[in-house]
Amino acid sequence: MSSIFVVIIGLLGLAVGSFLNVAISRVPTGLSVLRPRSACPGCATPIAARDNIPVVSWLLLGRRCRACRVPIPARYPLVEALTGLLFAAEALRFGWSETLPAALVFTAGLLALAACDAELFLLPLRLVYPTLGLTAACLLAAAAATGQWQRLGVTAACGVGAFAVFFALHWVRPAWLGFGDVRLAGLLGTGLGWLGPSHLVFAVVAGSFAGLLLGIALMAAGRMTRHTRLPFGVFLAAGAIAALLVGAPVVRWYESLSDPYANAMGTPVTKVGH
Repeated sequence: MSSIFVVIIGLLGLAVGSFLNVAISRVPTGLSVLRPRSACPGCATPIAARDNIPVVSWLLLGRRCRACRVPIPARYPLVEALTGLLFAAEALRFGWSETLPAALVFTAGLLALAACDAELFLLPLRLVYPTLGLTAACLLAAAAATGQWQRLGVTAACGVGAFAVFFALHWVRPAWLGFGDVRLAGLLGTGLGWLGPSHLVFAVVAGSFAGLLLGIALMAAGRMTRHTRLPFGVFLAAGAIAALLVGAPVVRWYESLSDPYANAMGTPVTKVGH
């Protein structure tokens, strides 16, 4: 993979991350992400172009607004930098392929949703549905370009299946899952189903396990109780992004363990496509 291509996708990620910050700040309050121009939340001074360079401007400004010197939250450069790094990593993972556009859209939406959930315990419909629609559109285009309509069918089945399973869990014990997590599950199924159902299982298991470990650690440290809420959407999103980046080797490793007879006979284990 050309290093120039990876750098370009990484720079695209920085720009997308800057837009995601706008969405994270405005969508939960019902505001438009397009108008008005970005402004300081402290003094309402519009942000000049020179102060709107991802990550760099935050550092050059000393982490404060140029006009009123109110501190700029660290979330802004963190989202920008993380989006750029993940975009570059996915460019390395998928290369110039039919899967890359869907993976980038899916990842950007998950980052915005995770930030909203972490800050507000909210997974806004105005982020879930556009991410779902754009991801599905990218995968539809990928199927049309490659003729992999059966793969698209698996994708749709994973989206519907994940939604149904989480809906059932929510119906049995609403305290376990908010309905936002149910909608998010449908998005995860759609975004990961293209890579195979095993990637979806990996994402849910990894995200749930990470949330469980953090909860145990916080309870052991006396910083939460059994009744303290955790933003489960953050862990599901992290699990999904991990599935995109490292799901294939993990799935192949698991399949090699689950089929020792095939390995002993020298039969190749089925591999998940890109």
